[in-house]
Amino acid sequence: MHHVRLGSSGLTTSRVGLGMMSYGDPRSQSWALGEDDAEPIVRKAVDAGITLFDTADMYSGGASEVITGHLLAKLFEHRDDYVLATKVYYPTGPGPNDRGLSRKHILSAIDRSLRRLGTDYVDLYQVHRFDPNTPVEETMQALDDVVRAGKARYVGASAMYAWQLAKLQHCAALGGWTRLVSMQNRYNLVNREDERELIPMCTDSGIGLVPYSPLARGLLAGTRERAGTRHTARAAGSSRDRPEDFDVQDAVRVVASGRGVPPACVALGWLLGRPGVSAPILGATAERHIDDAVAALHLHLDEVEVSTLERPYAPRLMSDYS
Repeated sequence: MHHVRLGSSGLTTSRVGLGMMSYGDPRSQSWALGEDDAEPIVRKAVDAGITLFDTADMYSGGASEVITGHLLAKLFEHRDDYVLATKVYYPTGPGPNDRGLSRKHILSAIDRSLRRLGTDYVDLYQVHRFDPNTPVEETMQALDDVVRAGKARYVGASAMYAWQLAKLQHCAALGGWTRLVSMQNRYNLVNREDERELIPMCTDSGIGLVPYSPLARGLLAGTRERAGTRHTARAAGSSRDRPEDFDVQDAVRVVASGRGVPPACVALGWLLGRPGVSAPILGATAERHIDDAVAALHLHLDEVEVSTLERPYAPRLMSDYS
C-alpha cells in the first residue's frame, strides 16, 4: 500500500481510503451490512495496508460510527496507527438544532460522534455540506475550537461549490482559525464537473482530494446495465444514469478487457492518476472490492487508454449540494 500526504498538510494516509457508509443497520438501509458481515471486509482492508477510514454521524442513524469504532479498536493495536474521519451537517435528530453547521450543533455533534466511535479524537472532521443558514465565521470558529480542544486533528469539507469552499477558507484565514485541508467531492469517470473550478482551486491551494463514489455507486464496476438490469441491492435504488454514462461504462470494459483486470480496477486507476487526488474513498461490500483497489494502485494507464476512458464523457448539470 502506498502512502501520501493529505494535500499540503502533514497528515499521512493510505493512497486509498475505506468508506464506512456501507456498514450500519440493515433494518434502516436494506443494503447496509451489520458489524459481523462488515468485519472480514474491514479486516481485509487493514491487512492490505489501508489506514484511512471515513464515516459520518448521519450514516445509518449513527450505527456506522458505532461499527467503525468497534472494528478499528479490534483490528489496530494503537489508535495512532489509523486515520479516522467523520462528518457533520445533516440531521441527526428531530430538533431544529440537530442539523447544520451552527456552533451549537457542531460542538454537540463532535461529542456524540466521539462517544459512538469510542475514541477521544478524530483525525479529520469534515463539514458534510455548506450551510447557507449559518454565518461562515460561526462555523469556522467552532471548528477551530474543536481542533483546539483536541477533539479533531484536522478539518475538511465535502461536496460543495468552489465559491463556497473559498468562502470558508478565506474566513478561516481572516480569523486566524484552522483551515480546511481536504475536500471529499463526488468525482469519477461519469461525473467530472468539479474539474472546471473546484479541483483546480484545491490543487492550487494545497487542499487534498479524497473523492467519494469513485465507481459512480457501482456503475463503473458493472452493478447496473444499460438495459435496466440491477445486480446488487444498492443498485436497485434510484439512479441518475444517462445513456452517455453507459458509453463510459463500455469504454471502461474495453480497457479492462485489454488489461485482463476487473472494470473497477480501471475506473479507480484512472482516478488515482488525476491531479490533486490524495486518496479516493472506496465503498466495499465484499472482500474482492479490496483486492480491486489494491490492484488499481499498480495499474498505470497509458495515454491511449486514458483517452479511451475520457472520450465518451458528456457534461452534466452540477450536483445538488444542498
